[in-house]
Amino acid sequence: MDGDGASAVADEIGGTAVRLDVSLEGDVAGLVESATSANGPIDLFCANAGIITSGGLDDSNEVWERIWGVNLMAHVYAARALIPAWVARGEGYLLHTASAAGLLTGIGQLPYSVTKHGVVALAEWLSITYGDAGVKVSCLCPQGVRTNMLLAGGDDESNFLLPGSVAPEEVADVVVQGLTAERFLILPHPEVAEYFRRKADDYDRWLTGMRRLQARIASLTD
Repeated sequence: MDGDGASAVADEIGGTAVRLDVSLEGDVAGLVESATSANGPIDLFCANAGIITSGGLDDSNEVWERIWGVNLMAHVYAARALIPAWVARGEGYLLHTASAAGLLTGIGQLPYSVTKHGVVALAEWLSITYGDAGVKVSCLCPQGVRTNMLLAGGDDESNFLLPGSVAPEEVADVVVQGLTAERFLILPHPEVAEYFRRKADDYDRWLTGMRRLQARIASLTD
């Protein structure tokens, strides 16, 4: 939605800037049309937009609707706009940015966790359904990345993802490697794979550990 920012990046790299709201299907379809008109058929689409809320059951329906539209339905809209042409061509690559919260769960982040779980499920379904038609799908699930979203949480101990966070450029390098290898799950933080394995191995123990983590974070903000 930051049209000026998009234009600045486009000028720097020789790209095409399009201002849009990804929660609106018509805007996403228009983005695909603009990119295709400017550059020809799309080979790789990165569905990367996301917002966060730190609320729980008390978050309003309006908050839920907004984050649902940006964090999940935008990915659905992109797939609708792209995949028919990719199936016809027999190739195309869709990269979904989810989150480690989509494999695990974000402490105190109910709508964020639910929508990021949805992105992982969508990416899995698309890979299963269209993989044999030449459509490749990867799902990026980082923990803390030093973007404005993470830094807005402050630099005290309650922002527990900050100490192990990585720079966006580091994530980009891992993404390129993952796309080259055509891996479904791309993890800039390798420890997430171990956490995910522990969750699958003993779900109840994992939930107990997450409750302990939640209590520790709560104690830092009291």
